[in-house]
Amino acid sequence: MENANDNSQFSPSRRTFLVGSLAATTVAFSLPGMAAGPASATDPFIERLLKRMTIEEKAGQLTMNGAQGIGRLVNPDTGPEPTLQATLDEIANGNLTGLFNSDDVKLGRTMQQIAVEKSRLGIPLIFAADIIHGLKTAFPVPLGEASSFDADLCVRTARATAVEATAFGVQWTFAPAVDIARDQRWGRVVEGAGEDPWLGSHLAQARVRGFQGTDLRANDSLLACPKHFAGYGAVQGGMDYNTADIPETTLREVHLPPFKASFDAGALSTMASFNDTGGVPSTGNHHLLTDILRGEWAFRGLVVSDFNSEKELVDHGYAADEAEAVHKSITAGCDMSIQGGLYLKHIPALVKSGRLKMAVVDEAVRRVLRVKKALGLFENPYRSLDPARMATDVRRPEAVALAREAGRKAIVLLKNERSLLPLPKSGKSIALIGPFVMDKNNALGPWMVFPDMKSAVTLEQGVRDALGANAALSVVSGCGVERPIEGGIDAAVAAVRAADVAVLYVGEATNMSGEGASRVDITIPKAQVDLIDAVAAVGKPIVILLKHGRALELPNSVKNAQAIVCTWFLGSESGNAIADVLFGDFAPQGRLPVSFPRRAGQEPFYYNHRSTGRPSMVEGPPVGARYREVSTSALYPFGHGLGYSTVAYGPTEIAAPRITMNGSLAVNARVTNTGTRRHHEVAQLYVRIKVAEVVQPVRALKGIRHLDLDPGESVDVEFVVTAKDLAYVHADTTMRTDAGVFEVVIAPNSVAGRPVPFVVSRS
Repeated sequence: MENANDNSQFSPSRRTFLVGSLAATTVAFSLPGMAAGPASATDPFIERLLKRMTIEEKAGQLTMNGAQGIGRLVNPDTGPEPTLQATLDEIANGNLTGLFNSDDVKLGRTMQQIAVEKSRLGIPLIFAADIIHGLKTAFPVPLGEASSFDADLCVRTARATAVEATAFGVQWTFAPAVDIARDQRWGRVVEGAGEDPWLGSHLAQARVRGFQGTDLRANDSLLACPKHFAGYGAVQGGMDYNTADIPETTLREVHLPPFKASFDAGALSTMASFNDTGGVPSTGNHHLLTDILRGEWAFRGLVVSDFNSEKELVDHGYAADEAEAVHKSITAGCDMSIQGGLYLKHIPALVKSGRLKMAVVDEAVRRVLRVKKALGLFENPYRSLDPARMATDVRRPEAVALAREAGRKAIVLLKNERSLLPLPKSGKSIALIGPFVMDKNNALGPWMVFPDMKSAVTLEQGVRDALGANAALSVVSGCGVERPIEGGIDAAVAAVRAADVAVLYVGEATNMSGEGASRVDITIPKAQVDLIDAVAAVGKPIVILLKHGRALELPNSVKNAQAIVCTWFLGSESGNAIADVLFGDFAPQGRLPVSFPRRAGQEPFYYNHRSTGRPSMVEGPPVGARYREVSTSALYPFGHGLGYSTVAYGPTEIAAPRITMNGSLAVNARVTNTGTRRHHEVAQLYVRIKVAEVVQPVRALKGIRHLDLDPGESVDVEFVVTAKDLAYVHADTTMRTDAGVFEVVIAPNSVAGRPVPFVVSRS
């Protein structure tokens, strides 16, 4: 029997290991220039610098602009282009704190030289970018990677991303996105870890650790920026930028934990979200940015606006004009303005008029300078600005291999009737059908700011490499992503009739997920459904490979296929990773981080919902909290995922029926590989608080175990639950544990298994 709280949980070589402990783990970091202490602690170096700064220079330290469209560094005839020259002048005048989304390390070095050697105070710039899931080596989109349920993998892919990003001169990434997303209509589901706050917290923490490394001053350390603070994943109707009405208890129990976990892991920045919460836009939300973040959590890093979000306070109707928007943003606790330039434009006049206190500006500048100092920029302003590194640190072989590993581990096998998968590499002919089979453009997925499309491996390429030159393989697009192709369906049907098995690669294009890509119908486009229907009518065995950035509503022809596989957007090594799983070189092991609804109209739909006063039976008469047309159960629940073997769970057993507030409870179950192939299982621990001051979820994930099992092998899985793990947010917003009755179960997904009751008593 192995203890689930083994501290070696992040070792990839362990045969069985736990990802995280039951309570959110914390990681102690030693950050130069960010000594532990209250948020008001001062640094003599920074204070001396502040005294020398003009109000214009202070506003400049709070202003960051985008690098897009600023022009070339050198023009043989006229010198720098006018837009670039204007930016260089701003840097020399001390009017910019940094730039974002530039991949020109030579230009960055030139800009830094101007800032350090030509500006009055020599304050170094900071260079940022939206590096979400890789730079030139693209890893699976974050939602896909979350399917691995593997914190160690997230550490390693973030670390590899940091190496590449810093080789391009990027020192700060606007990632990870840690929004808990429970409505699959929202396009930005793809950027986070799904619907569960426990999983989201652990993977957020892992990504921060990977991005930043152990020393923020290192050349390959990438400052993390958990976003979007806060509640962005709860926008109404799943519509991007929309309002989010979130009760304070839900905000603290669901949406804030991944941020707190990120800060505990050492993140020194966060980005305000576009949405309003309770009628107050996040960029101007004093309760979020000051009361909670700086007050309760003693966060000492900086808050940056989202793109132009301080200006959008006017559009929200929360500020009358730009000047008022700036005043409300900075006094709420938003330290840095991105892109709009409003802080530089309005802060000096606001201070000179007496409307804005200099002390408020000074505190924001302190936060920015503290972070720059923690990154070592005052000691080494040219860190991560070495053009020579691009030749050695971009698309390293080990990074490409990691992208393939991550792609394989992100794949989720939803269905596999009659063990259709894995397919044999010989002896059967295959028709490879669908608009994504030969497509590189949609392989990487959304939020690749500097994509390397040439390196993307298509499914056709991956399959041909797996099968060899003499493969019995036919390849037909059949249709476009959203439009039919003349004769396309006929060609696909002919290919399937001549084959033994059809493999259809269908789903969403890159521009159908991500920012600004909310969808009313989370379905496969009609042109593709027509293709699938026609292929299904042939009667051959069908494997459906889904490309997507969210859980989808599946049409009948997909639901009825013998095998269904979630492949998300897997990045550079998409084709190879899918082929590895398709032909059994790697058995699927991913688990769903989001629930698949039966119909889009069920959204928002998530497993850890609260119980209603009239809970519905999953099946039966349409009474209670349910729709007339559809079961309340998920088509595929959170945590679901199959392998190429079969697994049996023994009953959940507990060491004692009662524990005290100071005690702990050992929870056990035997997991057995009942099949004939080696299997990787992800055992999951769920708890339920039966009676509470605030109604609690019907189940909540509290732990996971990764198990590698040989055929016939059994492992006794143990989790240790303490009273702290059973705490919840009460009506007064405090987190504490009540005495009472609880349930616990170890299961393969969020709806399986028979829970076991136990009691927590005060003595």
